[in-house]
Order: sequence, then C-alpha cells, then structure tokens
Amino acid sequence: MDSITAKILARASGRDRVEVGETVVAAVDKVMIHDVTGPITLDLIDDLKAKIPKPESLYIFLDHYSPSPSTPASNIHRRFRMFARANGVTNFFDVGEGVCHQVMVEGIVKPGEVVVGADSHTTTYGALAAFSTGIGSSEAAYAILTGRLWFKVPEPLYVRLDGMLPNYSSGKDVILSILGALGQEGANYKALEFSGPGLRTLSMSDRLTVANMSVECGAKNAIFPLDEVTIDYMRRFNTPLDLSSLNYLRPAKVESPHLALDLSTLEPMVAKPHSPANVAPVSSVEGVRIDAAFIGSCTNGRYEDLLAAAKILKGRRISKDVRLVVTPASKEVFVRALQDGLIQILLDAGAVVTPPSCGACFGGHLGVAGDDEVVISSSNRNFIGRMGSPKAKIYLASPVTVAASALEGCIADPRRYLG
Repeated sequence: MDSITAKILARASGRDRVEVGETVVAAVDKVMIHDVTGPITLDLIDDLKAKIPKPESLYIFLDHYSPSPSTPASNIHRRFRMFARANGVTNFFDVGEGVCHQVMVEGIVKPGEVVVGADSHTTTYGALAAFSTGIGSSEAAYAILTGRLWFKVPEPLYVRLDGMLPNYSSGKDVILSILGALGQEGANYKALEFSGPGLRTLSMSDRLTVANMSVECGAKNAIFPLDEVTIDYMRRFNTPLDLSSLNYLRPAKVESPHLALDLSTLEPMVAKPHSPANVAPVSSVEGVRIDAAFIGSCTNGRYEDLLAAAKILKGRRISKDVRLVVTPASKEVFVRALQDGLIQILLDAGAVVTPPSCGACFGGHLGVAGDDEVVISSSNRNFIGRMGSPKAKIYLASPVTVAASALEGCIADPRRYLG
C-alpha cells in the first residue's frame, strides 16, 4: 500500500507511482515565506534579477515581528512591501493579518496540494490532507522561480488512533504523547500518516496542532486522510473541492501501524524543559511554580483554543504572581473571539491580549521571558532561549492546562475545572 504522501508526490511529479527513497521533482502549488526567513529568499531573487513567473503562487507574511518592534524590522517589512508591489504579489499579508500557518489553513491550502514554506512548522497543512513541509530560504527562491522542487519520497510512519478523546484532552496532548513515544529524532525524514477510528474524534483544530508539532520528532511531513472532518472544515471557507478527483486521499485501513495510541487513556500532558519530547503527565509536574503563561502561536492560538481556555477562566482571576499573554493566531480568530465574548472573558481574568503575531512564541517580542523565569506555553518549542532568556525554563501544554496553571500560579491539572 502506497502512503498518501507518496501518492501526492507521484501526482505532482507526473508519475503513476513513486518509491520510498526515490528523488522526484514535483510541481509546487504554493510557496510561503515570512519576515524572518524571507529576506534571504529576496536576496537570491534580486541577485538573479529574475522575474517571478507565477506571483499568485507566492504567499508573503509579516508575522514574526508584527507589529514591528524595531527599526531594522520595520526596514525588512518595508522591503517586503516594495517587493510585493514590484512583482505583483497579491497574496501579501501585512502586520495584523495573522500567523502564516493559521492564515494558510483559512481557505488557502487545499487537500492534495504540494505546499512548501520557509518555516519548519509548514507541516501544519498536512491536517488538510496536503503534502506540506518546511524548506530553506534558497529552496524557497528556487520554488518561487521554477514552480518545482526536488523531494526524496519519505518513508511512512503509520500512527493509528483508537478510542475517543476525553473532554479534557486535545490535539496538544495527542502530539505530546506521540513525541514522548518517538523521541526528538524518532521520525527523522519520515511521513507521519494518521489513521484509525479515533480520527473521527479529532477536530480540525486538534489535527492542525498534531501536524504542526510533528516536525518536533523530525518528521518531513505529517498527513491526515481526507474525511468528513476535512470536508466540513473546507466548507467553512467556501473552498470548492472536486471530491471525485481526491478519492486517493481517503482513509485506508493500516494493518500494521508503527505506533498505536488509545485516545481514551490520554492524560493532560506536559513537555518539560528543554525539549518538546521530554514529556510527562501533568500529575508528575503539578505544583511547579510559574511566572508567566502563554496561549497562542500557530500551534494553539486558534478560536477553539481560546474557547477552551475561556471555559476555565470565566468568572475567575489568574494568580497575582503570574502574567498571562494571549495571542490570537489570526485576525479572523481575533474578530470571532471578540464577537463571541471570549476576549472579554480573558481580559476579565487578567490576561493581556496582543494582536496576531509569532512574537512571544519565538522570543521576539510581546512577552519575552526573563532570567530564571518559568513559563508554561501552548506553543510548539521549549528549546533553551526559545522564548527569551536562555536561563528561563519553558513547559509546553494544552491551552486548558495553561489556563488552569495561570489560575493557580503553578502547573495545574485542568481536570479540576472541567469535570
């Protein structure tokens, strides 16, 4: 049985079939760059004095330093704006529009596409049954100028999901459990492919989180099959789908998965410093004092994440010793949360709500950790120095675990608040 990843790469390279380990040159449907990795891409394109053949396939985001916190960042943004105007790039997302990986799944990426981005968490779009992966800045320039890129067909690593996800667990607990089982390099250059009856209990928000963090165990890409969850999600954005041509993306029965996970047994999970794969149940780290809490990022800054946190925070106040920063992942998420009253609940609880940005997640701005501070975050990485000071300690957890911890001033089990 060929993997879904191999089938997509075969289609994109004009072949009936490709083999694992084979190098193919595939057509790329969309390329994404942003204000951190993108300047090198622009340098290469400028040096070649080349014309972009399909500017409609290029997506540019000003999201990492958004709004700009410094003159150098402002000058980078200015250069991007000039580049977009000069080259007819209409898919240009200026400050405030949102984090690239969230905006790209708001009606842009479609099932079966090949999408690359100059950012490691481009694996996110695999939740939509697309092949998506992070690439280097120079590879991005090549893909922009030629519309193609080479790929070594990754070996599949099948993950079967059984059981039903409990109400206190989410996609973050699923991927942390997988990372704990596989380790930080357990899926190096492999395609994580998900199957099993448990899929039906994973919302698109959960799937996006799982696909997003699959790169933390080295995966080249992650991919979910096309099913009713995917189709319903695409309808939200009025994205037309020719389902008859996408049947090859449908779920298949995997007889011998490499890893099986019973969702019904999951506990709230936490990744301890300094690796996303340094995973333990929340019960083993309960009581660890925290200075700050963060809910946001391309991993867990969606509407569903803010809603889950608001259910815990409604009518309560966070600890006086903790600051809670909340960053909606996109303008759409922000507006929806504002209209539905979630932002008011978060503010009433004592949170600081920022505009959409990658700032706090990668330690750029809008909530940087100081020396020896302890942070619990819904983001995707807790490497040394990731969110600010290299002396800080970062724990990763789901939005509900972060919210419960912000209330108690220490890492806390969200089940006490959710029943």
